[in-house]
Formats: sequence, C-alpha cells, structure tokens
Amino acid sequence: MDFFPQPLTEYIESHSSAEDLLLAELHRQTHLRCLMPQMVSGHQQGLFLELISRLMQPRCILEVGTFTGYSALCLAKGLTEDGCLHTIDINPELEPIVAEFFARSDHAHQLRTYWGAASELIPTIEGPFDLVFLDADKENYSAYYDLVIDRLRPGGLILADNVLWSGKVTDPVHRDTETVALREFAQKVAADPRVQQLILSLRDGLSMIRKW
Repeated sequence: MDFFPQPLTEYIESHSSAEDLLLAELHRQTHLRCLMPQMVSGHQQGLFLELISRLMQPRCILEVGTFTGYSALCLAKGLTEDGCLHTIDINPELEPIVAEFFARSDHAHQLRTYWGAASELIPTIEGPFDLVFLDADKENYSAYYDLVIDRLRPGGLILADNVLWSGKVTDPVHRDTETVALREFAQKVAADPRVQQLILSLRDGLSMIRKW
C-alpha cells in the first residue's frame, strides 16, 4: 500500500538508486510464479533495507518471513565479510525460487534458509542478532518479539513490516485477528523501556525498534 499520490510515488522511485538486475528479475519471477506476489518487498522498501544494513554492517541477521527472498538479498548486502543471514519461512513450496536466486547472489555463502514454524526455529539459531526483520504472520509478531529481544545486542535493530495494515489499525471497525494483533504489537513495543520505536509510513508501514 502506498500512502502517497501516484505522481509523488513515481517521483520518489525515479530519483532513487536503480534496482539491480538480480532483484528486478526476482521481482518479475515472483509475479509470474507465486500467489499473492504483492507480498514481495519491492524496490523502494528493499533499497531501504539495504541502506539500513549497510549502515549497521551486521554480523548476524535474522529474518522471519522469507517469501521469495527479495528482502533477504537486500539485507545481505550490508553483512560483514564473516556475517550470516538466517531466514525462516513456513511455506516450503517457495524453496525452488528462493534457492535459485540465493545461489545466484554474491552473498550465497552467507545465506541460511530454514523451513518450518518460526516459533520453533528461532531458539535454535545462534545469536546474538544485530538486525532482525519481521515479515511473517502478523498475529505472532508479539511472540517473535519476545523470542528475539533478549538475544538482540544493545544497539541492535528490529524492523517489523506491515504494521499499518492498509490503514486498518486506526479504524475500530476492523477487529480481525491480524489487525488486533498489530495494534497490540505496537502498544507492547511502545511500552517496553528496553527499546525506542519509530513507525514509518513506508509502503504498508515499517516499525523501527532500537534496543538500548
């Protein structure tokens, strides 16, 4: 979801750095081969993830919600030479496209994929984490937060996607599971003295959570 008029969105995109060829191809293949292709991060958000990662130069990244791997490839660009990105998804049917594009990445040797329930897999992945990206089932954001916050290094960052949920979080008419969970997640984080939070209106809303 874009919160800007189309001409302004086009202006932003045309004056931002270009999408690299591998990501552009993955974006196209996602739309050709996958249901719900709108779930892919896309160029604008992907570039933001890349810039954050390059600024932080993380050694250990955890991503919850791989989809076709677009966001993972963007985040991996900022890894230290000995760094590693761990990405988890519940849907193994996505493995062929993820494996194909990860293998073609310059960071292939730094990417680790896991298929299954994130709540079970997160505790098995060695930390501490420098950067965490949440982009999976919204009703479990609070649970994932609890699983990673104590393993996030001081100064580390959690990014949580879709926190505005097409604007439904501000409309009390919407009481579906995902909307209620996202409201509760935002409130939970805002009340946590261990972190500071900023919600950005980038695409469908992106929460930046920095641990003190």
